[in-house]
Parts: sequence; C-alpha cells; structure tokens
Amino acid sequence: MNQLNNPITPGYIPRPDLLNRVLAHRNTPDIKVIIGVRRCGKSTVLAMLADALTSDGVPSQNLFYKRFDAFDIPLDYDATDLHEELIQATERADTAYPFTVMLDEIQDVPGWEKVVRRLHTRENTDVYITGSNANLLSSDLATYLTGRYIEIPTFPLSFSEYLDFSHSTKEAQDRSQDDLLADYLLYGGMPGLFALRERTTESIGAELRDIYQSILFKDVAQRYNIRDLNSLEKLSRFLFSTSGSLFSARNVANTMTSAGQSISAGTVITQVDALCRAFLLYRANQEGMQGKTVLRPLSKYYPVDNGFRGLATGFSPRDVGARLECAVYMELIRRGYTVSIGTSDTSEIDFIASRIASGGMQKQYIQVTASLLDENTRAREFAPLVSLTDAFPRIIITLDPYSAGISEEGITVVNAKDWLLRD
Repeated sequence: MNQLNNPITPGYIPRPDLLNRVLAHRNTPDIKVIIGVRRCGKSTVLAMLADALTSDGVPSQNLFYKRFDAFDIPLDYDATDLHEELIQATERADTAYPFTVMLDEIQDVPGWEKVVRRLHTRENTDVYITGSNANLLSSDLATYLTGRYIEIPTFPLSFSEYLDFSHSTKEAQDRSQDDLLADYLLYGGMPGLFALRERTTESIGAELRDIYQSILFKDVAQRYNIRDLNSLEKLSRFLFSTSGSLFSARNVANTMTSAGQSISAGTVITQVDALCRAFLLYRANQEGMQGKTVLRPLSKYYPVDNGFRGLATGFSPRDVGARLECAVYMELIRRGYTVSIGTSDTSEIDFIASRIASGGMQKQYIQVTASLLDENTRAREFAPLVSLTDAFPRIIITLDPYSAGISEEGITVVNAKDWLLRD
C-alpha cells in the first residue's frame, strides 16, 4: 500500500456503523470529507476503510494513505510535495481497480485544496480526506467543489460503541450496563481512553487533558491566531462546566472579569465561534414553540464529549442530570438531527429534534431529567409537553428505571440506557 507499510491504526477496535456510513459513498464521484474533533477516530475510519477495500480484493498499490500531522512529515511539506507523491503512486496503480486516496488531517498542508481539485478531475479515483476544523469546508475547496463533496461527520463513541469497546477489555467484561453508563456519563467516550494500560480517574484525566490541550492549541489558538491562551482555556472550561445553561456573551464576560480574567463580550463571541469550528463545542439555539417567534434567541453550548465536562468539574458525580443532557444532545446530533431549545413565555423544552428522512420530516420533543420520582420534578417536566398541540412524539428521557411507559397524555417516558442503545 502506498505510504502504508504499517497499519494506519494498529490494533483498532472496529466501529462498523461508522464504517458503513463511509462505505455508502464508496466509488462515488464526490470528495468524501470526514470531519470531527481531533482524536475522535477519523484515522481509525481510514484504517477500517483500507482493510475493507483490501478484503474486497483491491490491490495495495491502489491505496494511497498519508497522515499529515505525523512526526516524520517534513516541516515544509506542501501541496507540491503531495502532488509529486500522488503522480508516482498513480503510475504504480492497477488500472483495473479504482485508485483510492486517503488524506488524513489534510488541513495542515498549505495549498492542499489545489491537489484535491485535481484529484476530483481524475477518472476512476476515490478520494477521502479528514480534518479537525470546520474551515476545511469553508475554504476554496467548498467554493470550487460546490455540490461535489459529501460531508461525513465523525464523533467520539456512542454509548453502544462504548459498550463494544468496554467488552473488549478484561476489566469491564463483568460490569453491568448501568455501571458502564455511569462511567460513560462521567468520563465520556473518547476512543483513546481504551488504549490506557490502566483506567483510573487520574489516568483518564491525564489522557483527556492531553487531548483537550492538543485541540485547544492546534485547532483553535494556532488556526485562529488567538494569543490570549489563558482566557481561551478559562472560557472553554467555563462553558464545559455550565453546559446546558443559556449563554450570554456579556454575562460570561462579566463573570470571567469578576473572577480576575478580563475579557470583552466581543472576544467571548470570537473564541466561542473558534471552539465550535474545532468541533469542541456544539450550539443549540432557542426556537419558539407552537409557531411563535423568539425575537432575541439565546443559545446553549454542549461539549462534544462528556469527558471534557468531567475534566472541567474535577469529575464531580453530582451533576448527573446535566451530564445526561449533554449525552442526549450529542446522541441526537450523531443520529443526524438538528437540535434546538423549545421556548415560550412560561416554559422550556430541553430539545426539539428535527431531521429529513425518506418518509418526510421527523420531529420530536424531548425532556431530559435524572429522575421523575419527585412529584414536583414530574409536574415540571410534563407541563411543557402537555401544552403542545401538534402530533409529533413527546418523550422524557430519564435515568429513573421505574417510570418508563406512556402517560395518559400520550407522553413516552423511556430509560436513558434504553434510549441511547436504540438505532
């Protein structure tokens, strides 16, 4: 295999759902753009793809892989170097098979768009690129290839994948799904956690801190020329620890300034946007319920993985409701939903999730709560859903194992573990 004498990611644990989403676009003319936060498994996707193609009989000389954040890449490596390597590789390829190009963390190569443009014009060539920043699609490539690329988002492990990974380790084989869910909500699902020799709070924290700092400095500070690293780190940690709260740049700036970190509302907005572009944060905007308009909608922010919230809170077990809300939000995003916050003059619905499916628009209203055993909590969670008059599903997701079922009002209460494991 060109540029791949050794496996891309040796000893990886398969993620078949993710691989199938990529294979669905195999040998199409579109450029396949695999994006997601750094170290969420994009290189593993390419490894699984290469293995699948090899198993399907594609000769190794027809597979070109290169990772551009690797140690052995020259510091001055640019588009010309890549173009020359690709020309040499295509000359060795077997013309009876497509030539597959896999370019990992391509955003680190100056002028990479020019090479990808030329690859797109080459016959019988299947191109996959990965990147850890949304700028990958806001570059000249997106302008030139309008309608000619397909974006494939990649995320840290779902709970279903987390169970698969856990069952591959001896220490977790005898643990219950409830115990593993508790770990998932606290430590998150970054795949690198399963490469640790021993998984303790200290070792998990060190691994997550390394990932977080790599993202913060490489994909945020360096890419957007943010020099005040202290304010950037404090802002990101503040947003992690307060995820699920309505966001106001002015209030955040005032809070941080009062705590000794002087920052303007404009700087907060700029830095939050950079964190979102690095896929470290995701945004949910307010949406009026029952067709009402929100004149000045606010937003909530959620970390891409609960491990980052845990890192910011010292892995406190006390905020389980907020951690469950983060996990549900990211699972909805993973399932292809657009997610907003339902709001009215008197109430709020945690999530309004919508997506286009083969049968038309799918929409559901979702409340998330740790437990419904307290009558006041139950009344508070049910009230906004009862007030709705359309026919879309209304769901309450809870860790409470005793409240599952369908209420008299037609509201479905489902256990969080069961919901997270649904397809």
